[in-house]
Amino acid sequence: MNKRVSCAALGAMFSAICLTAEAQQSKKVPRIGYVDAGSPGSTGHRAKAFTQGLHDLGYVERENIVIEYRWAEGKLERLPVLVEELVRLRVDVIVSSATPAIRFAKEQTSTIPIVMAGVTDPVGVGFATSLARPGGNITGLTHLSPELTGKRLELLKEVVPSLLRVGVLWNPNQPGQSAAFKDAQVAAQALKLTLISMEARNREEIERVLSAVGKEQPQALFELPDPLFFFNRQLIPEFAVKHKLPAMYSFREYVDAGGLISYGTSFPGLFYRAATYVDKILKGAKPADLPVGQPTKFELVINLKAAKQIGLTIPPSVLARADRVIK
Repeated sequence: MNKRVSCAALGAMFSAICLTAEAQQSKKVPRIGYVDAGSPGSTGHRAKAFTQGLHDLGYVERENIVIEYRWAEGKLERLPVLVEELVRLRVDVIVSSATPAIRFAKEQTSTIPIVMAGVTDPVGVGFATSLARPGGNITGLTHLSPELTGKRLELLKEVVPSLLRVGVLWNPNQPGQSAAFKDAQVAAQALKLTLISMEARNREEIERVLSAVGKEQPQALFELPDPLFFFNRQLIPEFAVKHKLPAMYSFREYVDAGGLISYGTSFPGLFYRAATYVDKILKGAKPADLPVGQPTKFELVINLKAAKQIGLTIPPSVLARADRVIK
């Protein structure tokens, strides 16, 4: 009798172990679709910040999470195809900072959560009803705060005290750019600056408006953040240095490419924070209920090599505030 009971107990224990093992094997590992307009070489540091954010929350790639990376290599026309691949794969979350990718993802799915890792104007472009309550399947972070454009113009004026006329590069085809240009106009009035609109929708138009800059005679250039300009960031600083024009850029990558000065959101910081949105969504939170976050960290980067090339002395008061100085 005792033998039969022992055998039954052992059998029950064995069955429980097998069932536990099967449950562990069949447990679904979440898949994240990561879409980047750049390449591992140009914007890979942002992906690294995102994965670090996940790691700090307890996620390890290929163990308890899988990331499906898709890189457009600077070819924005590839973004819809890359997004479509991820939608077909039925990933659990899509992450991107590219406005065209997020827009296409919104058109393709209303069920897969989408996390913005920094876009210009999520409400203005229709990604969210409001920052406090996005309302759909999209949430995440914006890379602009209302005062950022004005602060960048203030810094440019501080670097060039005699500044009166500023050429502003912006893309009218990009949602959110019109609002950003209006913000710049308001800030310029307070600083007694005249803005010269330099509209460009593609590389050819960038080259055209830059070549015509002599007619308008701006004393400096100012770039509004846009993927088009970001992926032509070699062209714009080269022109500015060649024509001895001080230029203010939105991201540090422009300064790394030879530009004079940048002040803007720390994108690696935004991507690191995007991991917290992914974590909350995987744990059951709805994107509609997760408020859109605004940037909390900004960085000032100055290139003294570029300053020397254009014959400009950066005031010590500005240099002292720089997060990074290229000598």
